[in-house]
Amino acid sequence: MTVQTQPPVIDRILPLLRCPQSGQRLVVDGQFLVSESGTYKYEIADNGIPLFAKEFCSAEAAIQQEHYDDIAEAYAANLQYPHTQEYMDYLDRVLREVVGDEGLGICTELCCGTGEAFALFEQSIESGVGVDVSSSMLTKAQQSFQTSQLSFVQGDATLLPLAADAFDTVVMLGGIHHVPDRNALFQQVSRVLKPGGIFIFREPVSDFWLWRFLRAIVYRLSPMLDHETERPLRYVETVPVLEKAGFGETSWRTCGFFGFCLFMNSDVLFVNRLFRFIPGIRPITRGFARFDDWCTRRSWLGKAGLQVVGTARKPMVRESHEQ
Repeated sequence: MTVQTQPPVIDRILPLLRCPQSGQRLVVDGQFLVSESGTYKYEIADNGIPLFAKEFCSAEAAIQQEHYDDIAEAYAANLQYPHTQEYMDYLDRVLREVVGDEGLGICTELCCGTGEAFALFEQSIESGVGVDVSSSMLTKAQQSFQTSQLSFVQGDATLLPLAADAFDTVVMLGGIHHVPDRNALFQQVSRVLKPGGIFIFREPVSDFWLWRFLRAIVYRLSPMLDHETERPLRYVETVPVLEKAGFGETSWRTCGFFGFCLFMNSDVLFVNRLFRFIPGIRPITRGFARFDDWCTRRSWLGKAGLQVVGTARKPMVRESHEQ
């Protein structure tokens, strides 16, 4: 009887990877991935994660890399607080409502952190590649998923190590606002999507003047944030750049209101961490989430939420990029 074994992770995802500098295919050479010309070489970490951004990344990405390597533990701990989990359930319901029941096919999660989108949509994903600039975050993500269809690589979102026209879905949950060069980011998203593929995102949004004012203060005071490289989205700044990158059929829905300020900032506003000791904090949080949902569904508050769930589709008629 022959026992069949799974091929190494790197062999499974190799057809989806490309040299971010040259766009060439990659070959495995011991503990490295090497471009076909031999010009570029990328280390494969001991845990099997290719390190495309160890030496080659933008200055802004390098800042984010250092920042999130430092706060990875605190970021992960925040996600375990009961009030954070309850409010996240509300935000996730809105996301699922927008995405619908459509399968995600071959999917990449950009700025994936610990793999939030993969955790939400794992059953809808045929195969997935998570990309993040922080190797510490990727290690935590890899430890969370013991499944053969999900893999992780280190990379810069504005210089993706992914093949063109290869993915049915690109997802970013809380990643766009970390990328100052939105034009380069959206061009990369469009490049890796198949014609007809969909881009799904959920991000901090500051269309409402009050949130824009408060965030301008918080982003400068909190050591968990970097105001020089992080910028919440605004509709007037985002949709035109998506359209310039070739996207159509964009949607924009906001959610989260006062409850978001209280229960979703424990990694930023340290006093919020004390909420986990309040008896009955879960039902209290659910009550605020229902109120926030009611508020942001009113037409006169339609763009006043603190988070936006958006989609943009790459047209079918657009010419495919060369592999």
